[in-house]
Amino acid sequence: MREAVEMIVKGLVDDTEAVDVREIDRNGATLIEIRVAPEDMGKVIGRQGRTVRSLRSLAHAVGLKRKHRFVLEIVE
Repeated sequence: MREAVEMIVKGLVDDTEAVDVREIDRNGATLIEIRVAPEDMGKVIGRQGRTVRSLRSLAHAVGLKRKHRFVLEIVE
């Protein structure tokens, strides 16, 4: 899942070198942290949060298929 999220985020931002995606296992769920350059933060969030909401929907759909919970978080 981390690789898929990283590929999508790198396609959205200008500074692909600053993209850092980490997977952390917590209490039966997997937390996916996304870090990007400050000037690319708006591109990942999107207008009214649409882009990040879509990424979270994708993570939720994969979680349903794998019977596992994924939580997506953008870290500043």
